[in-house]
Amino acid sequence: MIELRFNAIKPNGQAISGTMTTATFAEGKKKIKALAEKNQLKIKSIEKKVAFLYKVRRGNEKPITGEQRAFTKAEVITALQKLGYTVVSVNKKLLDFSLKPPPQEIVSFVKLSADLLEQKLPFSEILTLLMNDLENKTLRDTLKQINNELKKGSDSEVVFMKYQGVFGKFTAYMLGLASKSGNMAEIYRATAKFLERQMEFRKNLRSALITPIITLFVLFLAVLFYVGYIFPETAKLFLKFDIPLPPMTAFTLVMSDFLIVNWWLVLLIMIAPPILLIYYGKTSKGRLVLDRFMMKIPVMGSLIHKTSIEVFCRVFYTLYTGAAESIEPIRIAAEASGNKYFENQIKTIAIPLMIKKGAGVTESFEAAGVFTETAINRFHSGEETGTIKNTALQLANYYESETVFRLKNVIEMIQVFIAMVIMIVMILLTLVSAETATISPKSPVM
Repeated sequence: MIELRFNAIKPNGQAISGTMTTATFAEGKKKIKALAEKNQLKIKSIEKKVAFLYKVRRGNEKPITGEQRAFTKAEVITALQKLGYTVVSVNKKLLDFSLKPPPQEIVSFVKLSADLLEQKLPFSEILTLLMNDLENKTLRDTLKQINNELKKGSDSEVVFMKYQGVFGKFTAYMLGLASKSGNMAEIYRATAKFLERQMEFRKNLRSALITPIITLFVLFLAVLFYVGYIFPETAKLFLKFDIPLPPMTAFTLVMSDFLIVNWWLVLLIMIAPPILLIYYGKTSKGRLVLDRFMMKIPVMGSLIHKTSIEVFCRVFYTLYTGAAESIEPIRIAAEASGNKYFENQIKTIAIPLMIKKGAGVTESFEAAGVFTETAINRFHSGEETGTIKNTALQLANYYESETVFRLKNVIEMIQVFIAMVIMIVMILLTLVSAETATISPKSPVM
């Protein structure tokens, strides 16, 4: 996220300015122009807050260097002079970008904050304490800016949402909401649990799907290299001396010739589908279709589906306060699920049923068609007894235990399958090589 400041003139000649936080400069510029047209403003300038590197000294002391974000160079100079420094130099940072902190750093920050909040430490002191200990520069600078803005009395939810590019949309929302709630430590603890589960699931999913795919792809390339380059060099020597080839060797040579002549077609088949799939997955419709498909694939689909329900239930438990205020927790929990199809069904079917027709939680969830029969039965029981909040937590813990156990079994099964594929490929290559080794020239006729 970047911060923009615009300076404009009102129809009566009055000069005004304002700030806006957006994902990109182009998006911010578009929003400012729309705002100007709506309010009949004449835009004079649009400035982006960037980083400046400064060098200052106080009296005869050794010069101090540092970094400060501001809209203009003049603002930095003025601020440093007010602090009693003599400005030696202030220059705009050439490479003004920062990488998103790794998930482990964010989880660590949220967990430590939850521990310290339970010890009744003021939040401003917690931020100051963690700022000095965090190793990631981006996260450290972000917390510094958040602390400064909160001390000025800014709304916590607005402040944290400004840095959703660092924390992620859901995490930023939860941390901002926590500062305004009466159960800050509980929300931080629940957010840390959510982030840990998300990180663990992605790690296991990578082990279950991505690593095997890469292994098979590398194996495929190795076979192509052998069949397309190494093997023909040997086999064509026999053809040169008019020696007949055995069946497997002859077939492999035909395949080799096909690959050499049509290499561009093979390359296109290998590269085009993944690129098209990635591009399609970035569109809203594509993400919706792919996420729905992911929930239906054999073995892994059930795990992905149940993990989405687990995350939904965990977030719903954290935010739910009563039946009269259930819409917003359901919406946020749906967004946190990480599955666009799951989220879309909740937002377009379940929530409208609750708002327009006054349907109950169980009836609405069943109509959405994304909850398992077990989840629907448990929600029904919880709704009848008035314990729907605790029911959501029980479901989250149940599906966490089930998915963790089943995912380990799936990973082991996939690893065995990959080992078998490698073994079969190696056996076939060995048989072809062995058959080639048995070829012998005809005895010369005397």
